[in-house]
Amino acid sequence: MKLFLKILKYAALILLALIIVLILVAFFNMRDRHRGYSVNIDVGAPAPGTVMAGFAALTITPEVVDTWTDVKGNARYNPEEGDTFVDVNGTGRFDAVWMAGFHNSKPAMGVNDDLWARAMVLDDGQTRLAWVALDAIGMFGCDIIDIRKNLPEELGIDYAIVSSSHTHSAPDLMGLWGPGTLRSGVDPEYMQYVKKRSAEAIAEAVSGLRPSRFRFATDSESAASQITDTRKPHVINPELRIMQSVDAETGETLGTLVQWDNHPETIWSRNLMITSDFPHYLREGIENGVWHGNSLVTPGVGGVAMFVTGNIGGLMTTSPSVGIECPFTDTIYYEPSFDKVRAQGLSLAQMTLAALDRDDITKIDRGGIALRAKTINLPLHNRLFRLGAAMGLFNRGLTGWMQFRSEIAFWQIGPADFLHHPGELYPEIADGGIEAPENSDFDIGPVEVPPLRQVMPGRYKFITGLSNDMIGYIIPKSHWDTEPPYTYGYESRPYGEINSLGPETGPVLHGAMLELIENNP
Repeated sequence: MKLFLKILKYAALILLALIIVLILVAFFNMRDRHRGYSVNIDVGAPAPGTVMAGFAALTITPEVVDTWTDVKGNARYNPEEGDTFVDVNGTGRFDAVWMAGFHNSKPAMGVNDDLWARAMVLDDGQTRLAWVALDAIGMFGCDIIDIRKNLPEELGIDYAIVSSSHTHSAPDLMGLWGPGTLRSGVDPEYMQYVKKRSAEAIAEAVSGLRPSRFRFATDSESAASQITDTRKPHVINPELRIMQSVDAETGETLGTLVQWDNHPETIWSRNLMITSDFPHYLREGIENGVWHGNSLVTPGVGGVAMFVTGNIGGLMTTSPSVGIECPFTDTIYYEPSFDKVRAQGLSLAQMTLAALDRDDITKIDRGGIALRAKTINLPLHNRLFRLGAAMGLFNRGLTGWMQFRSEIAFWQIGPADFLHHPGELYPEIADGGIEAPENSDFDIGPVEVPPLRQVMPGRYKFITGLSNDMIGYIIPKSHWDTEPPYTYGYESRPYGEINSLGPETGPVLHGAMLELIENNP
């Protein structure tokens, strides 16, 4: 009996020690990576003057070395099902590039087109603003702060924005899409490479600053047939929003920015090739022209083309049910393929170039930058996200009890407003149409009103998601639905809530962004 009690005592001590170790590891993983870091910028625009602009484009394409055999053709690496890899570099292990989006255990087989860090820097003599557009699923705020802290002081950057396109065919930069559910897919060396190239792209854009004129344009309807909304209520904003920077002295295009509310995932879930998806062909068409074989169909404008993603929650996508018409033939592509992706990108390029060629565009020769940006803390209700933070699956810490640091920004130049938020915003919050469906988890009316775009004062209203952070879906609280019976007669819980911080994210972010817009100088 004494021996049994002794064993029981030691077992209890070991268990207690293990619990203490796990608690300490969890606290370490959830530590604030940038303690005391905060953004609070409030700068009014100076008197209109010459605005300098610079652009740069640097590749961030990963090297895919080891390849593998997908026996079942399910785009999942599973050795138990007979999948094998080729140890090209002789390390004795599978050095996989884990692709983000759709599902985990998806190693890349090769590269279809380069991924990019494309940068724009604007300087009105008072404020120097940088904006990097990455071909990436998303990047946490902690990593973006690293980029800012690594910018040389002599660059003179007052504020840097980093946005992700949310392509579903780039390496995992968040930890959610590794070889297993609870195993990160982030390659630390590749992460550091992306950070380094982002900073270098900003530096190159600064070195190329030139006196600039700006042209603003939109196309409200042409791209409507290319998007579907997969969750009720069906709210789609198909508008292409365009800003072009032209050298004030030579007339040459410095850069063209295009924002559209759609997931770059047209190639869909079985793709195993690294690609930026339709933004690749969109940018190529804008820069170099749209070609059919050896024939130039639509001339390009040169410079550096940037694509940034808008409000894509809900979710906005070009699924296999959506047909894309080839711009050169009568072919309509439904099944995912690079022919479909190319047709989409080139048709979007033609829409962009046509919009810039219309008489109703707005031109400005002089201007100034008004800028507001602030750090916000968002409550973390999602239990899986809490577990991911505790396990170190996510490389981001907490700023308080179950709170994530995030960030929003609003800036203006001439007739254009630019609002930046950190996730996949449901378009109802931006453009209106929030409902209070029966069987939602909260018996309340719409909270996130008025729509954000309605209160933005500029003629051209750019709202860019996945900026300076990635927090998942931003859902109207009156739509929140995790408990049966489900809204709109759904048989299972909607997808968005699984990848959201929680039901308070929408109200908190909407209120903070509304304040940022309405108080802008």
